[in-house]
Amino acid sequence: MNITRSKQEQRKTDVKSHPLADEVAIVTGASSGIGAATAKELSRRGALVVLAARRANELEAQANAINGAGYHAVAIPTDVTDPAQVTRLVERTVELFGRVDVLVNNAGLAWREPFIENSTQQITHIVNVNLLGAILMTHTVLPRMLERHHGAIIFVASVAAHIAVDPLYCATKFGVRGFSLSLYRELANSGVSASIVSPGFVSTPMNSHMHMRMPGPELVARTIANLAVHPRREVVVPGYYRPLIAGERLFPWVADRIIRLSRPRVIPTRKQ
Repeated sequence: MNITRSKQEQRKTDVKSHPLADEVAIVTGASSGIGAATAKELSRRGALVVLAARRANELEAQANAINGAGYHAVAIPTDVTDPAQVTRLVERTVELFGRVDVLVNNAGLAWREPFIENSTQQITHIVNVNLLGAILMTHTVLPRMLERHHGAIIFVASVAAHIAVDPLYCATKFGVRGFSLSLYRELANSGVSASIVSPGFVSTPMNSHMHMRMPGPELVARTIANLAVHPRREVVVPGYYRPLIAGERLFPWVADRIIRLSRPRVIPTRKQ
């Protein structure tokens, strides 16, 4: 028993000495996948984490697991496409903890159908979740961060923000990346950072249909936690995607051929 208590006390000491100790972090899309793993990683490093997503039951389960491990997390169900809910999320976080130090814009979704098969509702929804949600969240937390000259905003983009594969998903991720890169320049010397993590295929519910070996979301979560302490413009994970991105830029016609061969052909509809 004494050994167990000693280990617990040592863990608390290690957490308190971490740069993220007592930092207040909001993670969107935190009910599963990269968001859930990120919430766990930030809390493990001592942050006070607010988990946000639409699925209330799954969100509460993730927060309970973090709290049960001896860390601190709060679940606040939120639809990031709704400005009123975004405002409520940030205001509630400030009420509970006094500030927001870290924002992880992770909420996102994708459709598997070819673009021509997407409904207008699907188009609006994915653009609102993947792009508008990140912009609204950033716009809401940024003024307080700038007042304190302290904060880290991290965007989860994708390798698909470099290599165009799916028209709708890539449009949103290219948008997220462009927004973050521009914000990175705008916030120079302000004390607030904007960083991007661009994952390749990662083992998450979104990619559960894929039959290939993929790293777990913990790899991305660790990268995000590191960016909160040591900001960088962008990190691509896993690293083996970087040569593929470089190849796309140097030889786009090669990528065109490979992607065309791997995607179903779109047959034009004849006019009657």
